[in-house]
Amino acid sequence: MKKVKIEKAVGMVLGHDLTRIVPGEYKGPAFKKGHIIREEDLPLLLDMGKETLFVLDIPAGRLHENEAAARLAQALKGEHLSPQGPSEGKISLVAQVRGLLKVQVGPLRRINAVPDIIVSTLHDNTVCSAGDVVASTRIIPLVIAEKKVQKVEKICARSGAVVTIKPLEKKKVGVVVTGSEFYRGRVQDGFEEWVGKKLLAFDCEIRRKEIVPDRISMIAQAVEGMKDSGCDLILTTGGLSVDPDDVTRQGIRKAGARIIFYGTPVLPGAMFLYARLGSIPILGLPACVFYHRVTLFDLILPRILAGEEPSRREIAAMGHGGLCRNCPECHYPVCPFGK
Repeated sequence: MKKVKIEKAVGMVLGHDLTRIVPGEYKGPAFKKGHIIREEDLPLLLDMGKETLFVLDIPAGRLHENEAAARLAQALKGEHLSPQGPSEGKISLVAQVRGLLKVQVGPLRRINAVPDIIVSTLHDNTVCSAGDVVASTRIIPLVIAEKKVQKVEKICARSGAVVTIKPLEKKKVGVVVTGSEFYRGRVQDGFEEWVGKKLLAFDCEIRRKEIVPDRISMIAQAVEGMKDSGCDLILTTGGLSVDPDDVTRQGIRKAGARIIFYGTPVLPGAMFLYARLGSIPILGLPACVFYHRVTLFDLILPRILAGEEPSRREIAAMGHGGLCRNCPECHYPVCPFGK
């Protein structure tokens, strides 16, 4: 540390805590060690009787924690994120829009292997609202070697943004409810109660809904009609089990769609289907969506709204953490399902 006159201390780093005493009212820290002295701090310091200060003498090649944290945040962040801080070596990344959080886990692990630097994030594919803190970085010591920060910057430069937000699209949804019992009016379908409200929660528009019997040609015609109606997301419900009468998959294929996958290692949601009719995603929802509060649909829908196309490989990996515990009181998404 070195001793400097207060008027020359602006921009320098305080080397120790400074206590303020107001007789009969207050005694406590006014400035903490590591605080960077600002012009507006000078009147209070003079009121405290401080005409000289002991400041840190930071040598070349080393950085104050706040400067280092700011550089890390800039290197880490992608689109639709803003920094909050720094303060005491910590800076957070805040979502600017509602969207899907994307985290590159491999680079994140390499960054956290660099000594004296930590980065914590929410899980990849978490749905976030504007204002949510999605990641934080912290410098452990008060002063850090610049080469450590540069190492992290190189990792980020090679990998691209480690943390980013993908905005969610407001889709125009077409719904094809399959089942002769619904078509004949013998049973009331539960789409609005179980699925529709989830779409509305993401500000999607249910543009058209059609109920058809378990007939391949009518299912295909309904799917094609959704495309012609301007829908940019199509949902089908039911008809995806192994029963001979369950022909939804065949109807989707007859409509000209390409089935990406059918069957997943996620419970509930094993009979889920994902297809594409040109550029339009089709989600085939199994019957479990009508009696389980959370299913694979809840994991896949935000990704579709973010413009992603889940691959077979990604779906295969979802078996780890893909078993719902069916808790008596559901707290999803604050739970391990799908993590």
